[in-house]
Amino acid sequence: MLNCPIPLEQYPQVLLAHGGGGRLMHQLVETMFLAAFQPEPAWRHDAASLELSGDRLAFTTDSYVVTPLFFPGGDIGSLAVYGTVNDLAMAGARPRYLSLSFILEEGLPMATLWQVVQSIQAAAEQSQVRIVTGDTKVVDRGKGDGLFINTAGIGTREQESAIGPTAIQPGDVVLLSGDVGRHGIAILSARAGFAFETTIESDSAPVAIAALDLCRQVPVHCLRDLTRGGLASALNELALATHLAIQLESAAIAVQPEVQAACELLGLDPLYVANEGRFVAFVPPAAAAAAIACLRQYDPAAQIIGTVTADRPSQVLLQNPLGTQRLLNFLSGEQLPRIC
Repeated sequence: MLNCPIPLEQYPQVLLAHGGGGRLMHQLVETMFLAAFQPEPAWRHDAASLELSGDRLAFTTDSYVVTPLFFPGGDIGSLAVYGTVNDLAMAGARPRYLSLSFILEEGLPMATLWQVVQSIQAAAEQSQVRIVTGDTKVVDRGKGDGLFINTAGIGTREQESAIGPTAIQPGDVVLLSGDVGRHGIAILSARAGFAFETTIESDSAPVAIAALDLCRQVPVHCLRDLTRGGLASALNELALATHLAIQLESAAIAVQPEVQAACELLGLDPLYVANEGRFVAFVPPAAAAAAIACLRQYDPAAQIIGTVTADRPSQVLLQNPLGTQRLLNFLSGEQLPRIC
């Protein structure tokens, strides 16, 4: 009989933090799921890069359990579409087809469901994808929190070589496509009813056009979208996967003043707060200028934020304007659950 790889004396039950993008989620995925299923290296990315009868494909799946269902700048329906097409784009793939499954709670108002469906339709049209199959289940009242959505997506890869963590090299430049932290703060303000002076809207949006344009213009080694756990957690995953270090410059990372103020008020670090329309790109040093010029066509806040080094393997380091460094590690717990 096989023993469970998660230390049961430490975590005998699943915690919310096991889904938060931090240390516990990484431990769960690495020691239980990946150990059991043993995926190929090219599959261990936002979307799996596949070859099928000579066609270069990307395949991904995701589930959405956000609460509240509607928030400033988006809702669970558009989020489900954008999140899936963004994962495909991170593999350098043009999104083509989505599946869509609903888990509905008994008592959900039909008007609410119709509003979500209309949002999904508009988001799919904007993202230039077709919803081609799906499923519907209904659970007992009180057992489903209104509405959960599961998706899967298929895209066609435009590059011959796979884009992913295995391609990252020492010396690569790290680019960020825009400001960070807005999605998590927008969800928190809607959930808790905080009345900030300025309404903070989620950055939820499709990034495929910008990502694919970047891939056409410069050699891209890796792309990663920043969702649960924010920028810091995404870069920690890549540092561990590559056994390389990522050196960041804090002054280069854009955070809107109202987001920074909200984070300071609430005791949050914006580098760990979720995003739904931002990604990082790893490119060779010679391509950095062209890459940032490309990304700034889509968001003027795009910036070069760091480099990859062979020093201090598997660590993410943040240097402040005074020249001192601090280690950006995985969060041990959960800053904000149920944000995607």
